[in-house]
Amino acid sequence: MNRKDLSSILQRVREENPLVHNITNVVVTNFTANGLLSLGASPVMAYAPEEVADMVRISRALVLNIGTLNWEVVGSMILAGKTANELGIPVIFDPVGAGATLFRTEMAQKIMEEVKVSVLRGNAAEVANVLGEKWEIKGVDAGEHQGSSVELAISAAQKLNTTVVITGKEDVLTDGKTTYLVSNGHPLLTKVTGTGCLLTSVIGAFAGVEKNLLLAGLSALTFYGIAAEKAFEKAGNMGPGSFQIEFLNQLALVTSEDIDQLASFKQL
Repeated sequence: MNRKDLSSILQRVREENPLVHNITNVVVTNFTANGLLSLGASPVMAYAPEEVADMVRISRALVLNIGTLNWEVVGSMILAGKTANELGIPVIFDPVGAGATLFRTEMAQKIMEEVKVSVLRGNAAEVANVLGEKWEIKGVDAGEHQGSSVELAISAAQKLNTTVVITGKEDVLTDGKTTYLVSNGHPLLTKVTGTGCLLTSVIGAFAGVEKNLLLAGLSALTFYGIAAEKAFEKAGNMGPGSFQIEFLNQLALVTSEDIDQLASFKQL
């Protein structure tokens, strides 16, 4: 893949304005909606089991995020996910905090078992626990590094038959056969709650216009990281609050030309 392949997808997102159905957590709903709007996608948040299937039918992608989960929400996620599967709509799953509690881990695994997930996006600890491997987790954040994120991502992609994104200092993207390492981004992203969750929804927006999930994922990751880098240049020295606002600005301002010039990735 080259940078032109990646930058063209950003342009398509802005031209096609894909509707992304998010069943996400209460902590990040507003930030996710604003981030998708800034990017040029169209967000909708619908949770009621009575309407999620209908909402999926008019959407281009479905994002499932278990940050604040309960039985009813899990039921809605599975219903929406199965509907998306029937219609060929990509499902992007963020197993927030998998491994922190038994309930959370079991629900993440249940969703993976009952729904064909197109892209699994999490930190190393979350992905490991979805896979049934032990990896330290603190709250909803990854704990100490206990192995290779690249090896973990490849193993998860192969065993779960999905595309996997593991985010961290460098982001890993793989379908189990082809693997990319993305270096764009900035550490201040970790000081703003919801940036990982928003990334999952941004991947959803890109997958909504591009069927090649590796290409969609790589485009989303480089775009998102470049927006963070440019936000830090503009406002990073003023702290996380100013960075957050400028990051939303940059999601709207990053251009295809920026991706052509600044995308930093390599195939392993």
